[in-house]
Amino acid sequence: MAFPRPLAGVRVVDFTWVRAGPWSARWMAIFGADVIKVEWPERLDSFRRNQSTVPPGVEEGPNSSGMFADLHVNKRAITLNVRMPKGMELIQRLISVSDIVIENFSSRVMQRWGLGYDEMEKLNPAIIYVSMAGLGHTGRDHAQTTMGPSAQALSGLTYLSGLPDEPPAGWGWSYLDDTGGMYGAMTALTALRHRDATGQGQHVDLSQMTVGVSLNGSAILDRTINGRPSRREGYPPGNRTVWPGAPTVNNYRGPTAVPHNAYRTLGDGYNDWCVIACQSDDEWSALVQVMGSPGWATDERLRSLAERIRCQQEVDDGIEAWTLTMDKYKLTAACQAAGVRAMPVQSSEDRVEHDPQLAHRGMYTPISHPVVGDRKVQNAPFKLSKTETDIRGPAPLIGEHTVDVMSDLLGMSREEVATGFDDGTLWPTDMPRFDYVEETLR
Repeated sequence: MAFPRPLAGVRVVDFTWVRAGPWSARWMAIFGADVIKVEWPERLDSFRRNQSTVPPGVEEGPNSSGMFADLHVNKRAITLNVRMPKGMELIQRLISVSDIVIENFSSRVMQRWGLGYDEMEKLNPAIIYVSMAGLGHTGRDHAQTTMGPSAQALSGLTYLSGLPDEPPAGWGWSYLDDTGGMYGAMTALTALRHRDATGQGQHVDLSQMTVGVSLNGSAILDRTINGRPSRREGYPPGNRTVWPGAPTVNNYRGPTAVPHNAYRTLGDGYNDWCVIACQSDDEWSALVQVMGSPGWATDERLRSLAERIRCQQEVDDGIEAWTLTMDKYKLTAACQAAGVRAMPVQSSEDRVEHDPQLAHRGMYTPISHPVVGDRKVQNAPFKLSKTETDIRGPAPLIGEHTVDVMSDLLGMSREEVATGFDDGTLWPTDMPRFDYVEETLR
């Protein structure tokens, strides 16, 4: 029996841009919601404009960004000038027949447009308004602007990253954008559940920076319980459990596992590494056997966790002398067969093209985009046993669904739609229209 997608019948008005907001709306689209992205060609989303992710051989333009193509799968797109009275009237009508409005501008933008929650609630008492400003919509600093990395710095995540006694390292990717996006989807679904139970909509005021605060982990305990500020001095590099010589009480990680680090493997590639962790003495004994029981590893001193912590540098040096002789995948297979927790460090190419487990789970789905071409995009990292959560279609071209939404959803006649394109409500008057826009008008 085929079940509808979990959010089938839910309509989302998507004002998002850059990464965190689109990522949030993306998941609602994958769950089956009708996500309608509102754009204006003269003020494009920065990822629509970003030509650095245009695939080789693809002509640059607002429909050719690889990043945009991945972020906006399963959505529809309309062009609408909300700065014109007629455009504002149309967006108000769209909100009145929708379930969720989501945006990640600074806290002042929607208010300036006359589309704050108070105004939306008058249009549709059941509307759920998800705002994802960097610092939220309340408080002394709410009007300040952020990006993912700056919100990470303010949240404390950046300071905790990096090697001991070195400057903060930051993060290799804008981690808080993606995490904030997932929180946005989660809070939207929570409010939707409340709406379905009570009939009442509400404003979900999400602060991206505060999301980062909640991800600081056990470091907060060092402050609240031990009375010390979080600091990296003396914290272990890599995944080590405790820095040698440091009292356990001064390290939030605690004495949990040795070895627990990343080790160089055979090859000279930047990602020829393997992570190995032994959480018990039995797992350590199994690793010693996998390594061929070298003399240094069978030393009585290393039989207990406490001694391995004290001798971590010796343990790491000995393990890496062995891992350097093996390919990271063969090393992983040998360790896993013996019950040792080991995994290879994988690059993007490793994950997308060569990982059989990810291929089995359909994590990277081939999709055909009319401009970008045949590409792989990220699928949902989970499976539901009764309903689909797969990608159905590519990211929309700019303005691709304007005619359909205005005609079928808002009841405009074809003549009214054509007038909207001519008078600058639905497309800039001084900008040529794409062929597919002209085709839908015809």
